[in-house]
Amino acid sequence: MDLSNYFYRTLVYSDVKGQVSVFEKLPPHSLIPLEPWLGLVIQLADGQHTLQELIDYVASRYQDNVPENYLKTMGSVIERLIESGAIALAETPYSLPYHLSMPKEHQDPELAERSIAEAKYSQH
Repeated sequence: MDLSNYFYRTLVYSDVKGQVSVFEKLPPHSLIPLEPWLGLVIQLADGQHTLQELIDYVASRYQDNVPENYLKTMGSVIERLIESGAIALAETPYSLPYHLSMPKEHQDPELAERSIAEAKYSQH
């Protein structure tokens, strides 16, 4: 995995009282709650930061107590999110469309609907 790649979310997400969830891309657009590690990566997946920056940022939150298996855990989290289609990678910074730029509960519904239509979000 090239840690110089930028990572970005590909699913609409929700953040209610610290519980991060993603909406399925296809109807019925069910809400899927995420484990804390997965949710953190989704929140940070803004397309403006590299995987290395993600790894460094999360490690800094541990101060001097980074878990021994930290890099393996982060690699597994990133791979799971890529395989599930929840995040994608780009070689250069990626600007998120409006409907992916913030939690759904903070979006203007009309702007979000327009953004989704423009992105053909519900299609394969």
